[in-house]
Amino acid sequence: MQHAEIVIIGGGPAGLAAGLSLVRNLRRVTILDSNRPRHSATLTAHGFLTRDGIAPSELRRIGREEFEAYEHANFHQAKATSVRPLSAEEARDQGFSDGIGFEVKASGVRGNPDVHLFTQRVLVTAGLVEELPAFASIRVFYGTALHSCVECDGFEKSDAPLALIGETTDLFQRALLVGRFSTDLVVFTNGADTISDAEEAYLRSIDIPVERREIDDLVGVQSEMTGVRLKDSTVIPRVGGFVRPRWHAPVEFLSEREIERNDWGLLVVDARGETSVQGLYAAGDIVPPGPRSLMIAAGAGAQTALRMNMDLIRATHHLGPVPNPRNSR
Repeated sequence: MQHAEIVIIGGGPAGLAAGLSLVRNLRRVTILDSNRPRHSATLTAHGFLTRDGIAPSELRRIGREEFEAYEHANFHQAKATSVRPLSAEEARDQGFSDGIGFEVKASGVRGNPDVHLFTQRVLVTAGLVEELPAFASIRVFYGTALHSCVECDGFEKSDAPLALIGETTDLFQRALLVGRFSTDLVVFTNGADTISDAEEAYLRSIDIPVERREIDDLVGVQSEMTGVRLKDSTVIPRVGGFVRPRWHAPVEFLSEREIERNDWGLLVVDARGETSVQGLYAAGDIVPPGPRSLMIAAGAGAQTALRMNMDLIRATHHLGPVPNPRNSR
């Protein structure tokens, strides 16, 4: 049985930045990472200061090495399977004087051992799982011709004939964003009623047509995308673009505990990054508004880590939760 002050679930930019900040504050930190990053299909990452154009896997490798260089840092290749809040009595039995703590279990991946430990606080930075449209060829082009992050990959698509594919209610906003990079953009709703008549009229006024017919598949030559084929066999030439996946928060390990989520299924947190479960925090893509750039995710992780550190300091001195800054003078 192991003990940690803080367990971080997820070893992406948010989790690694949080872990680095916490070990530098002399915290005993364990990071659990299932090695299934959302951006695994992406060849290069952009917008991360000093690392623009780096492979996401390389960014994670460097971050892990920096984290593990500290004495109180532990990194495990393991998938979290259970996070159980302890009763106040159980927490105190484990030496957690403020009566808050968790039992965490994880299954080892790639031949690594299982993990079972007790911790005072948990930070969830597990990112999101993407559900792409069910087109037969979408994985052929995803990560090269087709992307999900406009802010990350829009620059490389400048002035190209692009597609924006999505079935969610934020498609209009995304169309405006993609329109910054290309004057030849077609928005595809795949038969979904997600763009209003007024929104379609506005897009048409700025030369962005909306195609409401259902999509059959994406077409191309090897890994080069050449168009979008509709159900009626019409092919609209496109060389790439963006898709809006549906996102799912992979927090099955919390299934036995009620936790507040928003309409998108993302974990709701307060100004300190704490969820509706006391002592359980979340940061990065898994909290509203959802996926952002790697740098923003890393910043959110580091910011939440500092608040957790102060939370534990106050717990040590029996001072109670950090006061809400809006009530301070």
